[in-house]
Amino acid sequence: MPASDHTPRIPEIRYPPELPITTHREAIAAAIRSHPVVIICGDTGSGKTTQIPKIALEIGRGRHARIGCTQPRRLAAVTVANRVAEEFGQIPGQFVGYHHRFEQRLSAETRIKFMTDGILLAESRRDRLLRAYDTLIIDEAHERSLNIDFLLGIVQTILPRRPDLKIVVSSATLDAERFADFFGGAPVLRIPGRLHPIDLRYHPPDEDDADLPRLIATAVDELANEATGDILVFLPGERDIRETADVLNGRHLPRTEVLPLLASLPAGEQQRAFRLSANRRIVLATNVAETSVTIPGIRYVIDSGLARISRYHHRTRVQRLHIEPISQASANQRMGRCGRVGPGVCIRLYSEEDFHKREPYTDPEILRSSLAGVILTMLDLNLGDIARFPFLEPPSHNMITEGYRELIELGAISHPSHASPPPHPSHIPPTLSPVGARLAHLPVEPRLGRILLAAHEEKALRDALIVVAALECDDPRRRPIDKQAEADKCHARFLTPQSDFAALLQLWRWYDDHTRQASQSVARHLCRDNFLSFPRMKEWRDLRDQLERLCRELHLDPQSSTGGDTGLHRALLAGLLGAIGKRDPDTGDYRGPQGLRFAIFPGSGLAKKRKGAREDRSHPSPTSQPSHSHAIAPEWIMAGEMVETSRLFARQAAYLDPSWIEPLAGHLCKYSHHSPEWDA
Repeated sequence: MPASDHTPRIPEIRYPPELPITTHREAIAAAIRSHPVVIICGDTGSGKTTQIPKIALEIGRGRHARIGCTQPRRLAAVTVANRVAEEFGQIPGQFVGYHHRFEQRLSAETRIKFMTDGILLAESRRDRLLRAYDTLIIDEAHERSLNIDFLLGIVQTILPRRPDLKIVVSSATLDAERFADFFGGAPVLRIPGRLHPIDLRYHPPDEDDADLPRLIATAVDELANEATGDILVFLPGERDIRETADVLNGRHLPRTEVLPLLASLPAGEQQRAFRLSANRRIVLATNVAETSVTIPGIRYVIDSGLARISRYHHRTRVQRLHIEPISQASANQRMGRCGRVGPGVCIRLYSEEDFHKREPYTDPEILRSSLAGVILTMLDLNLGDIARFPFLEPPSHNMITEGYRELIELGAISHPSHASPPPHPSHIPPTLSPVGARLAHLPVEPRLGRILLAAHEEKALRDALIVVAALECDDPRRRPIDKQAEADKCHARFLTPQSDFAALLQLWRWYDDHTRQASQSVARHLCRDNFLSFPRMKEWRDLRDQLERLCRELHLDPQSSTGGDTGLHRALLAGLLGAIGKRDPDTGDYRGPQGLRFAIFPGSGLAKKRKGAREDRSHPSPTSQPSHSHAIAPEWIMAGEMVETSRLFARQAAYLDPSWIEPLAGHLCKYSHHSPEWDA
């Protein structure tokens, strides 16, 4: 709901005296009055997130348009809105409101609006100059998500046409000079946090593959002897939070509450983490609790040192959410959470040497992402040519070219040149095709979204959900060094000679049959006995379920299966056109697009050609069984990913019927005509 022309009564503004930002509010107010852009670096616990909107309100902002405050996560947007509304003696939806993808509490009276950065980005499509706001506070800018970088570029372009607009960029761990330079020398204000002494302890695991929930349980036992106070545990993802909660609850700790903090939980359960209790609370959270939200009563932090970070591998064209070590800035941010209410203890589940080897800051998302999705978003939001957009750290020309090439392969964009991206930034950028318009509303990488859309058309979405989830996850099959032969023999029963995607389905169905009604303990033993990773199998199942919910929201049929194996593989090809290959009979290698040469991965069911096997010139269905007992080297294949070790390998490969290619990739094909005849 847009802001009303009627100016509501401004509530009394009070500042909590215990917050460090309170003593700096005059300096902040003066900077906002005097400059169009202000950079504020406020340490953990300084109060910047809740108090900066009130400072802007006090100097006259928010009277005829709203003060907009962005957060990277919806949990943070809701929590902070609740806190600020409470300080005004109100509830959200009155003077203070919030808006995220699934809920909004706003009214004509709302003047301070907390929202996810994606909401503001979507609003820019219909309100190009963001006239609904006279002040924008972009919080947690250090996270450098694509949305944040988009917003920074947008506000930089509209500031010359909106001299009345004020921008505040705030964060706890920020490369302030880079941001200041981006906005033409904007002033930087630094607000110290409220920190007590912190006892920092390093507890590295004994082995690389240690069980994280049990490491945390051991650290909790150590803190049980400390003074009273709540414990905040940082974990990389939802699965880890749930597993750790199971382990801790199973120990029946006296006078202790274990509280998962997840965006997927109902609002009432989320709020339990923000209410003090007579019992000791152990709050299990992801990096949402680093900077976005403040949990009261925390005296102790257990830091796994891990986070889920999305990275794109340009060579293999795969975007993955890897669990990897956090940066030094993030580690220090986590540590600062335990020094707010009194002397604290931070236990890091890694070594001090490991800490000093880590990167100072987390790489911005635009430098670790496929630009196909970025370009798709820009075209959907009418943000113009990516080569001219003012990004804080512009991507390279090669990355842009690769992004366009991928969208062209997927049939997501229409351009006069068809077979190549715009050769020069001055050319008119392409437009979204009908397929591209649908892909833009799927929050997965474009090639996987293309598979899901094609699977819906092919009536094969049920199996495609399983395969796409597998392509997003790490391989759950384990090969211990001392038991490689035994593991290979165990895994071989799932292989099929025509399609590794069909093998994934066989593995899924076997595991699902054995664990659907089983306890977690039984599932763990099953995985251990069959050389499978239980956490990775669980991640596979969780991701498939998330994709199913997404498809239902988009009115796709996740139970459709009448297309069979042929429909599934045709759907996979729609997203994997850049990873097809034709066998070179002279070398046995495969020749793919863009001059790629590769071999089938040795662990694939298609890899081994036994002695005496004949060359097959036919094109069988991907999951049909060969008519003889020998494994045959296929003439055409497609691959789920390319992996480069000693050489480039096609992993998760399948037979490919070349007659499928032209209907899907006609816009990429070169045509020639020969032997013309004249017929009277």
